[in-house]
Amino acid sequence: MSSKQDDLKFLISEQDKIIFLRVLTALSKIDNHFSESEKDAIIDSAIMFGIPESKIPTIFNDASPDKVLSEAAQITDRCLALYLIKETCLIANIDGDLSDDEVIFIGKLGEAMNIELEKVEQISQWVLDYLLLQEQEKIIFEKDK
Repeated sequence: MSSKQDDLKFLISEQDKIIFLRVLTALSKIDNHFSESEKDAIIDSAIMFGIPESKIPTIFNDASPDKVLSEAAQITDRCLALYLIKETCLIANIDGDLSDDEVIFIGKLGEAMNIELEKVEQISQWVLDYLLLQEQEKIIFEKDK
């Protein structure tokens, strides 16, 4: 994470942080399997973002894709929107099983935040390259998997 992205967690509003986490929740639930590890990771992110414990349940309430996408349209900071696209692409690809529903959701997310489809595709390709390089690093440097 670059220093500018590190700064995001301090510069964005609490509401944008909650929307950010709700988007990750909706994406995690899109395959109808929301694991405890996914939920725990989102809670950990909420704590890192400084979300008060009393507000953490709102991240998981009614996180339907349509509702969350309409909330995401409130994100007007382009840097935050691009970062959110990157994070959703990472989460969608991390398990090695990118579903059509995840691709559609990410495309709609970009559209909701006024991010051009070409930019979403560019970020998605960067994420794929990044994950491939991580795998190559494990092989080259003989790291345990």
